Amino acid sequence: MEENEKLNAEVIAVLPNKVKISVDDLENFQLAEEKLKVGSYLRIADNDNAVLIAIIENFNIEVGVNQSGESNRKYILEANPLGIIRNGRFERGGDTIAIPPKKVEPAKKEEIQKIFEESLENEKKFSFSTLSADRTIEVPVDGDKFFNKHIAVVGSTGSGKSHSVAKILQKAIDSKEGIYQGLNNSHIVVFDIHSEYHTAFPNANFIDISNLVLPYWLLNSDELQELFIDTEANDHRQRNVLKEAIVNNRKKHFDGDTALKEKIHFDSPLFFDVNEILTYIKNRNNEKKNTKNAIQYKTANGETHNFDTKESDCLFEEEVEYIGTSASGTNNGSLINFIDRLENKINDKRLRFLFGEDSKKISFEETLRELLGYQENEKSNITILDLSGVPFDVLSITVSLISRILFEFGYYYKRMCAENSTGENDITNDVPVLLVYEEAHKYVPNNDMAKYRASRESIERIAKEGRKYGISLMLASQRPSEISETIFSQCNNFLSLRLTNPADQNYVKRLLPDTLGSIVDKMPVLKAGECLLIGDAVVLPSIVQIEECNPKPSSSDIPYLQLWKEEWHSLNLEAIKKAWER
Repeated sequence: MEENEKLNAEVIAVLPNKVKISVDDLENFQLAEEKLKVGSYLRIADNDNAVLIAIIENFNIEVGVNQSGESNRKYILEANPLGIIRNGRFERGGDTIAIPPKKVEPAKKEEIQKIFEESLENEKKFSFSTLSADRTIEVPVDGDKFFNKHIAVVGSTGSGKSHSVAKILQKAIDSKEGIYQGLNNSHIVVFDIHSEYHTAFPNANFIDISNLVLPYWLLNSDELQELFIDTEANDHRQRNVLKEAIVNNRKKHFDGDTALKEKIHFDSPLFFDVNEILTYIKNRNNEKKNTKNAIQYKTANGETHNFDTKESDCLFEEEVEYIGTSASGTNNGSLINFIDRLENKINDKRLRFLFGEDSKKISFEETLRELLGYQENEKSNITILDLSGVPFDVLSITVSLISRILFEFGYYYKRMCAENSTGENDITNDVPVLLVYEEAHKYVPNNDMAKYRASRESIERIAKEGRKYGISLMLASQRPSEISETIFSQCNNFLSLRLTNPADQNYVKRLLPDTLGSIVDKMPVLKAGECLLIGDAVVLPSIVQIEECNPKPSSSDIPYLQLWKEEWHSLNLEAIKKAWER
């Protein structure tokens, strides 16, 4: 009791997620080496050798009058309970302390440091930040839970979001157990929308529009329809003809068993020739019926055929001449807009990464090697997919295809490992992959528009099921309120940097635990690189400073005024035109 009187502090209220402390003399209450502030830690003890650790979230001054008529003031601290120290060990949750608590004082630096150091096993510690209130205290997370349970990194422009993402990834690829030369076993794929991350990872497997090759024939039915059909128009005839053409063309190019050939369907991951698909649909659009109400056509060599969808190979190879009257055929020229759309996509120079000759030749294995950094001559922990050159109208499909390929890799690799497993505790995927979705709101928005359906379904599947197959994700966005809530709500670890938009603040608050109290209200006033770090992997919800990243991503703002002050710069407009035309 003497020490309590000396410290002039007592607990005046204990609520499920808040503790109120009244302090008479703040100067005598705070520790000499540290000034109290919002975000500082308190220790509240009872007589049962339990110590509650709480973080200060509010500070008020109450001015009153004492019995002598003199004015006096009390300092009211509101703190959020974080956990209990009992028998020297820290446990999350603050509801087991005896009421009323007997003693309250600022937590010592050594005590907080000990909590962070001793609450995690050394081999699981993963550090990329320090405590904002005391930069000498490192704040580790449980690396397994951090990467396994999905991560959300949110922050407005200039908050340090890209630097935070880069620092986490740099730490991951540098982490090693034991002494060995060469790369560790981390595997990371970054969907880089604004060309920011190559400078932060100069040795990465760098893929941009100039060397990106994707096999269009691995697109699934949703992606193909989104790409080629006016999905908002809901044209069933276009869908039926596209499905018929692709299924028949897959069968045409299939060299396997006849029984397997008959099982080929729209989503079979088998080759088809997109140019032959175009020829087929042109033929179907031009068909006519003869006087017997049958469809007949003549090929270039003079052979006559009756139309049969099961025997239609020649319709893929050349535009045929129909033998018929002016009587209309099945499609009656109704596919002309569909043909224009298909032709424009196939011949668009910007889409050579998807429809060029290399896309016909690349195998599934080669695609995986490229995406996972397993090239024959050079291995890499991290693949930077610079998608800044991908046209926006196919960005969502591109992200969807790559995400789905990597999910399928995880699924089948786990099955293969399980088949070779010898015991219950065997790891069923020893090559886990982290997918980093930068500016995720641009291709998995929080709406039901048809043009985002494919990417939303692919990434939602990873968010819901990916952990089981060693595929986890990190969402990075400056507009979290615009991301699919299904995906965002699956994240169990959050780094919330400065958020200035009220809609984004409220959205993030709604997804965070209620027990955090008003500490989340600090989001709009955090400094650059400062963030609220919370989640399953975090020992204590903390306001931390992300360590400086080196080298840095190229996400710096353009110094407009400094550049405008310089002498007039010349421009090579001809070179710009040529780059545009490429």
